[in-house]
Amino acid sequence: MTDSAFSPILPWIEPVYGIPVAFPPVASAWGPDSPAAGLLAAGGDLQVPTLLAAYSQGIFPWYSDGQPILWWSPDPRMVLTLDHFKLHRSLRKTLQRFAITPGCEVRIDHDFAAVINACAQSPRGDQGGTWIVQDMVDAYTALHRAGHAHSVETWVGGKLVGGLYCSALGAAVFGESMFSSQTDASKIALCALVALCRAHNQKQGVEQGITHIDCQQNTSHLASLGAAEMPREAFCAHAHKATLSPAPTWQFDPVYWHLLGV
Repeated sequence: MTDSAFSPILPWIEPVYGIPVAFPPVASAWGPDSPAAGLLAAGGDLQVPTLLAAYSQGIFPWYSDGQPILWWSPDPRMVLTLDHFKLHRSLRKTLQRFAITPGCEVRIDHDFAAVINACAQSPRGDQGGTWIVQDMVDAYTALHRAGHAHSVETWVGGKLVGGLYCSALGAAVFGESMFSSQTDASKIALCALVALCRAHNQKQGVEQGITHIDCQQNTSHLASLGAAEMPREAFCAHAHKATLSPAPTWQFDPVYWHLLGV
């Protein structure tokens, strides 16, 4: 591809602290023939109002040290539909053992700081560093304090061995990152999140429930669990509607495991 084939123009957003920044339309994000498909804008800030505005429009921040804040809205979007979640036989057996073993438990928001920092420090394959830079840690910690970011934690013998954190606006749930220091610990946390969402749906019904968990990027691991790509337009419409529905109670009850057939 020559320079004349694609001349990227990336909008720059000036930060306006205390109120949400104005994002460009997601349809203007760079396309599949660009150097960075899904890239929408740069700049702005990571204040809670801005993050809430971003997620409600199907936009999320993702950047590395030395870069400005970069905002993304990929098309298609990787999404885990709760009805399509695949609980493979080996993982089901792991959950069955976990559910009946003393000292094994799932906790919600018990130690958000430990989870996000563990995610930031986890190796990411061939990546040279982490996208969960300190500013991101600070921003999502503030989002957590505001009630819109949550950790789902796997504990064994009083020790945190795995987990994930997510952003959540109403019934819209956006997966962020996970970590594991013990085999399948992060998968247990994901299963717990799915079970919690299904428990919420039993109370609220289909129209007001949680139908999707955003996964942002396509990976073979997520696909093996049932996640699939969704057109951006459909995803954004769903996300906006879901933010207006009741939020789940962010607590995990072990009886929720039966919603996964465990």
